[in-house]
Amino acid sequence: MDIERRCDAGQDGAMDFETLLIERENGLLVITLNRPASLNAITPQMHGELEAAFNMFAGDDDLQVAIVTGAGSRAFCAGSDLKAFRIKDAPPYPEHGYAGLIKRHDLVKPVIAAVNGLALGGGMEMALACDVIIGEESANFGLVEPKVGLIAIAGGITRLVRAVGPKQAMIPLLTGRQVTAAQGFAQGFVSEVVAGGEALTRARALAQEIMACAPLAVRATKEIAYKSMDEPDLASAIAAQDHYPAYKAWIASEDAAEGMQSFVEKRKPVWRGR
Repeated sequence: MDIERRCDAGQDGAMDFETLLIERENGLLVITLNRPASLNAITPQMHGELEAAFNMFAGDDDLQVAIVTGAGSRAFCAGSDLKAFRIKDAPPYPEHGYAGLIKRHDLVKPVIAAVNGLALGGGMEMALACDVIIGEESANFGLVEPKVGLIAIAGGITRLVRAVGPKQAMIPLLTGRQVTAAQGFAQGFVSEVVAGGEALTRARALAQEIMACAPLAVRATKEIAYKSMDEPDLASAIAAQDHYPAYKAWIASEDAAEGMQSFVEKRKPVWRGR
């Protein structure tokens, strides 16, 4: 049962954001879902705005890391706003799928989810589509779609099984049961657990650590990490990495030479992203 279809909303990235707060600062893009009264549930309009926001992130070489979080303290995102959703006449998702993110398989820049409160249904799927999940102690995750007759087809089923293995994934998948951030960390899909109110602060600090590294090296590392899982064995994965686009960009870059030269000269490297 796949209700996903394509639309062109927001692909040029040029639009006003009404359901999001967008903050740019020194290479970092912070995207805040801004419907706190509705637990930041996603509407068709928000889908289009998220597509535009991630298009902007992907297409701007000055932006190195993105953080996604939710406004307020109650929820990161409670999934689709069911008041605006009908199974038979659901509006099409944008080009890159649910939340403009779950089908963005060629995005080699890191994305961090700062999860405050509930991450349910599509909210958990959006978090799983990020590279790192920082969860507050009070955060709860759940692919609750079966409870309302739906299926977590926006990457939730496939990403959770890949992240934690089928035996850990099947109980929450088949029951829609919520798990805490601590349980998610034990299972392996939550990267870090922090105190209440600290997810965004920790995500910002982590983003600064990432941005201290060479951007092309970071992108090549992310690309190899994910693409290697699709190779049949370790030897094939190591052999294939030389052919990946981000690897080719890194190996021919000025930054690769700058890193070694700055080490020899005992100085801080100056990364140019080329």
